[in-house]
Amino acid sequence: MSEEVQVTWEDQQRIITFGRLNNRFHEINAELTVQKKRDEDLEDAVNEVMITDEEEIKYAIGNTFISCDQDSCESRLSIEQTECADRSELLNIELSETQASMKVIKEALYGKFGASINLEED
Repeated sequence: MSEEVQVTWEDQQRIITFGRLNNRFHEINAELTVQKKRDEDLEDAVNEVMITDEEEIKYAIGNTFISCDQDSCESRLSIEQTECADRSELLNIELSETQASMKVIKEALYGKFGASINLEED
């Protein structure tokens, strides 16, 4: 005969925290996907600028295009690539921290509730 485990306020807080961390985990993964695409686009742009023989290059900033020379364009693209890589690194660190926190909470909840709780995604 199975004995019912009492759900405490602390347990409820752990479950809520786990849910928030899980949501953030998915947000970070989505942001990393966007960052990866941006990095690929920047790499393509760098390659295009290197092979172009145009003296004036149109450079998009938001919805506006500005004209700049090849050196200025390469410099801007290099800065953007660095910023993109830095952002990806920060997101990967946050992802690792989020996963570690989720693991600790998951172990605590499964330790108390066993099969009575499901924290796995379908």
